[in-house]
Amino acid sequence: MVTDRQPRANIIRVVAASMAGTAVEWYDFFLYGVAAAVVFPAVFFPSDDPAVGTLLALGTFAIGFVARPLGGLVFGHYGDKLGRKKLLVISLVSMGAATFAIGLLPGYATIGIAAPLLLVVLRLVQGFAIGGEWGGAVLIVSEHGDPARRGYWASWPQAGVPVGQLLANALLFLLAAVQSEAAFQSWGWRIPFLLSAVLVLIGLYIRLSIEESPVFRDAQARAAERVAAGEREIVPIVDVFRRYPREVFTAMGARFAENVSYYIFTIVITTYMTKRMGLPNSFVLGAVLIGTAAHLVVIPVWGALSDRFGRKPIYLIGAAGVGVWAFVFIALIDTANFTLTTIAVIGGLVFHAAMYGPQAAFLSELFGTKVRYSGTSVGYQLASVVAGGLAPIIAVALYTSFDSGYAVAVYVALSALLTIVAVASYGETRHRDLAEDHAVAPTR
Repeated sequence: MVTDRQPRANIIRVVAASMAGTAVEWYDFFLYGVAAAVVFPAVFFPSDDPAVGTLLALGTFAIGFVARPLGGLVFGHYGDKLGRKKLLVISLVSMGAATFAIGLLPGYATIGIAAPLLLVVLRLVQGFAIGGEWGGAVLIVSEHGDPARRGYWASWPQAGVPVGQLLANALLFLLAAVQSEAAFQSWGWRIPFLLSAVLVLIGLYIRLSIEESPVFRDAQARAAERVAAGEREIVPIVDVFRRYPREVFTAMGARFAENVSYYIFTIVITTYMTKRMGLPNSFVLGAVLIGTAAHLVVIPVWGALSDRFGRKPIYLIGAAGVGVWAFVFIALIDTANFTLTTIAVIGGLVFHAAMYGPQAAFLSELFGTKVRYSGTSVGYQLASVVAGGLAPIIAVALYTSFDSGYAVAVYVALSALLTIVAVASYGETRHRDLAEDHAVAPTR
């Protein structure tokens, strides 16, 4: 059993490497999401009906989520076999290459139907890569850090997500503000995609500098001993569904409201306010930019609070919070006032962070070391398909059909109810020893 606390300098280096790579990957992922809402309908999906073009572009956004469980499955399997670090490097390079290629991709006017088809292929590569990123990034920190502060340290890779979105939104906001709408639609949007190559090189340099998780190394040594003794080794993903079916569904349920609410507060707001309310892109991007900065600050705060009060109570505060705030959110953004819109985004993301901050530690604690990468990745990414992947499409269809944003608020509230049931019905996990090969479900 690994009981020695890692030196502070070492855990900070591991956190920095994990967070840097996560920020780059999610910069790429969110850049696509924002571009799908404000640029891609005209560039890749021209249509006489703007709503149709928007739905088609958001459909390619959802396609990326379809590839995520497969990425989680493949990366999880090899991450449990070969180690967290190697697979994290592969996921980072794959994501960066796909994003750079999108920046070079000609539009529909140039190459016709090949343009949206190639966009779909590149989006699938993005989804596959991000499917393997999250599990490895949070596990390598969770398995390095002091167990008493696991929630805090593991929340920092989560904070890499708003860093990535902050970078994506900031660049798009800047370009939209200094360029004409025509120039931005023509070529300006490509700049952030091409800059991804620089960010990937930086993230790769930092990520290659860290060591493999000591918890994983010990587990790998024990596995080698069992194989030498003639014991048959079980494929990690098979072991996950054989030993941890409840934990997989708990992880999925915990993810549901967190995933749905996040895309409503940061992606759907863009289409809602630009297409439905006729406000400029810079208005919405500016509000989301400020809200994302607040999100970055509060994620580790909620993570630290989960070390003190437990994962469950903090997570439930977040789930109940987004369910209620969704109605306040719609009321505030319907005013078309920038200050109130910014407050709406900040409030939503603060409650979201109460789920997202403890989430890394919570999901890591659900599974034993031998299958932890597979278990966390599959549970996390399966939920992404039906939650985050469909959220923009469902939300646009709801407010279009009912001619009201409050239909979207009801959708978020129902998602929150599902998450509350999933988390409340499972036991507290913060005292789990991650060095154990097999986890035992805690009592409530």
